[in-house]
Amino acid sequence: MMNFELNENQKMIQQMLRDFAEKEIRPNMNKWDEDEFFPVDTMKKMGELGLLGIYIPEEYGGSGFGYFEYVTALIELGKVCGGVGLSVAAHNSLCTGHIYYHGSEEQKKKYLPKLASGEWIGAWGLTEPNTGSDAMRMKTTAVKDGNDWVINGAKNWITHGLSGDVAVVLVRTGELLDSRGITAFIIEKGTPGFSAVKIKDKFGVRASETAELIFDNVRVPQENVIGEVGQGFIQAMQILDGGRISIAALSCGVARGAYEASVKYAKEREQFGKPISSFQGVSFKLADMATNCHAAELLTFHAAYLKNTKQPLTKEGAYAKYFASETAVKNGNDAMQIMGGYGYTKEYPAEKFLRDARLMTIGEGTSEIQKVVISREILK
Repeated sequence: MMNFELNENQKMIQQMLRDFAEKEIRPNMNKWDEDEFFPVDTMKKMGELGLLGIYIPEEYGGSGFGYFEYVTALIELGKVCGGVGLSVAAHNSLCTGHIYYHGSEEQKKKYLPKLASGEWIGAWGLTEPNTGSDAMRMKTTAVKDGNDWVINGAKNWITHGLSGDVAVVLVRTGELLDSRGITAFIIEKGTPGFSAVKIKDKFGVRASETAELIFDNVRVPQENVIGEVGQGFIQAMQILDGGRISIAALSCGVARGAYEASVKYAKEREQFGKPISSFQGVSFKLADMATNCHAAELLTFHAAYLKNTKQPLTKEGAYAKYFASETAVKNGNDAMQIMGGYGYTKEYPAEKFLRDARLMTIGEGTSEIQKVVISREILK
């Protein structure tokens, strides 16, 4: 049975991250957002705190926690800055997670200690310029040449594409539309022919770096193949099941951050001689925001429980990701409405919560794809 009390580790992580976020993130986040600056130094500090390998076992240099602690960390980060939270989520659940869940013992020993400590930052590449939800039509290919594979093509919207020291990329090694024709490769930064271009002028999560990866006859040795040749797509779908919990957790944080800022504002702002929180039009909005936050968190922790206990979670992960991300957008919108004209300015936090929330309904499977997953599962 699920226990709804926070465990001791969760309480510790919650307090540690609140202190860290207030000291290291909040004073800088608007500047990072404005400049689209990815704070690598702050990421490395989070690595020192054990936040970049939260569920990686201690034998590989990780913190050895479970998904409850991971979700708790992302909620706390999301309450302050969705961009920094997104970077922590992508590093943990995509790149590091893929090597941990599907890599060989040699690959785990080589890469996980560097990733979990924050010495290295990880990227993960599935999406391409012309294939988002339709990943089976990917154009990036790898052709065997002796003991090497030669990769050509491009990946798009890749978190840490520029700053990442290592990337796990999904590449076609077989026929188009063959689910067993895709293979996962580990590629290190500095490999000849492997380059990246920063994607600029994003609407939100601007402190998280996004780039296009370019592969021009990139040679990768056979030992950098993760699992068997042709297993990449199946691995990626499992990684995305867990990754959806990450985005759900981050969405819960953004939603709660918007809600808490709204409560504070509504108690302080006066109109007609009394705080606006005393007006039903505002108090009912706050009631909706609070209820949706709570529901999103319950869905997310339930998915985390299934992940911890190694149970199937495709449907529950999609429930959590879909509902929590839509809640984040709704709460960001309501926060802006409650703050009125002030909410429309960068001086107040509502507009940033709304901008950061907007990606949550798109990344790691759009809301529409979540509905495809859910409907397919319930109609089996």
